[in-house]
Amino acid sequence: MKLLLFLIACISLMGVSPRQINTAGQTEITKWQFGKRSAVSVTYDDGTINQFRKALPIMNKLNIPATFFIITGQIPGSRYQGKFTGRPVKSIIAESATIPTDKTNFYERASAAGYLGFKGTAAYHTRAGALYDAGKSEEAYAVIEDLYQKVRNGDFEPQAENRGYTDTSRWVTWEEIKKIAAQGHEFASHTVTHPYLCSLDETNTMYELEKSKEDIRQQLGEEYTFSAEIPYGTEHERAMEYAHKVYPALRNRMPEKFLLELNRSSRQTPVNNTKEYVQWQRGAVTRTSLPIMKSWIDTSVMNENIWLVLVIHGVDGIGWEALPSELLDEYFQYIKAKENDLWIATFGDVTKYIRERMNATVKSTGQNGKFIVNLEHNLDRSMYNLPLTLKTYVPMKWKSAEIKQGAENKRFPVLKDDKGKYVLYQATANAGVIEISRT
Repeated sequence: MKLLLFLIACISLMGVSPRQINTAGQTEITKWQFGKRSAVSVTYDDGTINQFRKALPIMNKLNIPATFFIITGQIPGSRYQGKFTGRPVKSIIAESATIPTDKTNFYERASAAGYLGFKGTAAYHTRAGALYDAGKSEEAYAVIEDLYQKVRNGDFEPQAENRGYTDTSRWVTWEEIKKIAAQGHEFASHTVTHPYLCSLDETNTMYELEKSKEDIRQQLGEEYTFSAEIPYGTEHERAMEYAHKVYPALRNRMPEKFLLELNRSSRQTPVNNTKEYVQWQRGAVTRTSLPIMKSWIDTSVMNENIWLVLVIHGVDGIGWEALPSELLDEYFQYIKAKENDLWIATFGDVTKYIRERMNATVKSTGQNGKFIVNLEHNLDRSMYNLPLTLKTYVPMKWKSAEIKQGAENKRFPVLKDDKGKYVLYQATANAGVIEISRT
């Protein structure tokens, strides 16, 4: 009894009522940044010109960040463009006359398809890649067999300059991209030439992945080499195996056990899932109505574990399945109006946040009228350095609190929920203790 009275007296010195013994000082990392209910990332594929000329000004006006997955080989000034690395293509063409296309030579022939020196051959790579990605390997072999037979028959016109899959006519420059990145937008890899990665041999696969990353690093810096989207939204095991070796985060697939991924073609509902996080990808195309697009936002806000990843391609007539900028304007305004509940962030930032949170430990103790909080994670600190949002419960008598970590010293209001009073604040893991005191 004396011990209990002593504990109550000590707690009272900190301004804690006995009924708050189990809450004051407790600290948790909120599921989403700033304590929001859910998250959304607006992503663009291919980097066609109207994404920057038409959609970007709308997003900047509303202060909405975007992630642009760019085909680096098509940007003027890139060091690396499309190429085939391997045996001389004339040898491959000659060999195809006597050895049919099969699993032993498909990757080499498909890799060389766009670089044979003739117009129109790259389309055969795309057709074969789509079939192979869909598990129709025999049909894919037949497409490549047909290509090389037509090449031997002289059915294609010569191409004076072999440009592979590139087309520089619809791109912004690296200088423009640097300015856009400085506005808070993320740029990430969509490979060098946008091929079907699953149908390339290892040498040409790694060229597409590594050289795109190298150009981005040289032009924008290491921080922009975090994310990638392998073309056509593929989840082919072979493509993913190579891509995960080069990029920490793929929109195609994130293999965390705590996250359920529902890709663009999935019809599975993201609602009522027990996973800690659900990455729900939705791709608006020309036939997608605005009410449907808005319903994705509403569903996300109503479910606290959903990360909505929007995928947009063309804008105002340029690019695949181009959406009108007027529709995007209304849609982005709708997203912005939900900002109290919705964390709007780049693909890379949301990825970093959830990984940091799931790999972090937070401990808090009361000392001399203050709370001391330790926040740490075991990830690569040079890569995973995004602040986390902490929620620390404080005594009922507190009305505001001072938070100090390192040189940072800020005052925050005390809020209240059904568990008690708390303070919501940002903190960086592995950056020293956090002190919380009454003001």
